[in-house]
Amino acid sequence: MQFHAALCLLLLAPGLLLSQEKKPKAPFQPIAVVALERKEPVAYEKDIEPILIHKCQFCHSGPVKEGKFDMGTYEQLVKGGKRGPALVAGKSPESLLVKVAGRTKRPFMPPKGEDPLTPQELALIKLWIDQGAKAPSGQREHTRIILSLLPATVHPVRALAISPDNSTIVAGRGNQIHVFDAGSGTYVRTLIDPALKAPDNKPLHAAHFAIVESLACSPEGKYIASGSFQEVILWDAQTGVLRKRLGGFADRVVALGFSPNGKLLATGGGTPTQDGEIKIFDVPTGNLVTEIKNGHSDTVFGVSFSPDGTKLATCAADKFVKVFDVPSGKFVKAFEGHTHHVLDVAWKADGKVLASAGADNVIKVWDYDKGEQLRTFGNHNKQITRLVFKGKTAEVLTCSGDQTVRLWNVDNGGAGTTFGGGQDYLYAVGVSPDGKVVAAGGEEGVVRLYNGANGQLIKALLPPGVVTAAKK
Repeated sequence: MQFHAALCLLLLAPGLLLSQEKKPKAPFQPIAVVALERKEPVAYEKDIEPILIHKCQFCHSGPVKEGKFDMGTYEQLVKGGKRGPALVAGKSPESLLVKVAGRTKRPFMPPKGEDPLTPQELALIKLWIDQGAKAPSGQREHTRIILSLLPATVHPVRALAISPDNSTIVAGRGNQIHVFDAGSGTYVRTLIDPALKAPDNKPLHAAHFAIVESLACSPEGKYIASGSFQEVILWDAQTGVLRKRLGGFADRVVALGFSPNGKLLATGGGTPTQDGEIKIFDVPTGNLVTEIKNGHSDTVFGVSFSPDGTKLATCAADKFVKVFDVPSGKFVKAFEGHTHHVLDVAWKADGKVLASAGADNVIKVWDYDKGEQLRTFGNHNKQITRLVFKGKTAEVLTCSGDQTVRLWNVDNGGAGTTFGGGQDYLYAVGVSPDGKVVAAGGEEGVVRLYNGANGQLIKALLPPGVVTAAKK
């Protein structure tokens, strides 16, 4: 009877009649009911919270709380949202969480396009509720990561930066950082942490113990920032001397961005499937200014200050692009539309438009003021790993796992020059402010220097003493 009434309302509503050519959408299927053979009690922090983080919290935690339902903590989960309490302890069949997650009551959760709970995950949540939905007895245990020495054969180029005066290219290769002359490609110097030791206590001639994940040059040309596992280092751009070490990170620091005046440094990273890390540091002192907690529910892959320095755009594996106030860290707005990890984000020079790209292989352009998507374009065959605007123009360069670097116009989605020659997955791309110098690198361990005007390959840049890239 309810179905009949709903169908009549749909047919009578103006403007909702569908053409005969369109096929009806396939209905959602309820999650299969399975029995669990389990003797030990279900623990929230060990068994339930990881499911919620992976499947639910990107829409129900931090600044984004669909249906006014926050699942970021046990207390907020139990409280429920605008539809009432999420669960009834001891009674899983009566619990709203079980109904919407099991897809027997709308609105289904997660929504269409997201991975639903598996039958085993749903059964575990039901059992936890039936056992009384007990609160966590402690914090969820995180696996401690112990690094081993990086093998000599592992040397991906994960990060690149070009100095604001167009003079140098800074490239991470494995745990090394090399500086090259941007005009000729000539090797200039290697950045070395003098305190770095190998496990046998011998000096380790490298910038970091682990892989260099991110690089950025300060706009006034004074500093080079490099990010790696649980640390960021600030180097003197003119001498290569280590100036400051920033710590306190949970995992890899995969994104760095200086404010337009060079006084602040934003970092992005975090442990996969857990809260993404966003921190803002005062560059002159190295002090932490702001830590944006619960900004994203997964690793943050991109950070970008607005042209006026008052806002910070971020993107993450939770598929969101978000904007926060600087320096307070207060959430401003979110942009939703990517269907996979968002791997980079950048502001257009006018401060009115954002561009983002990621593992769904496309570029999305957003109207900041309206909070709306303007367009989606791009024809990379694999995920877009980095995106950077060319100076103050409407053009962006992207690099991808499909081994290419491409130029696009965000105002109309038009494609321009393709920079070829890559032999493996590309992770990093950089462009000088005037657009004359383009550099790219990836898994192959080679940095390729291009003429930004015509895409012509100028030179393949390798560290001193390396004649050709090592073959895998």
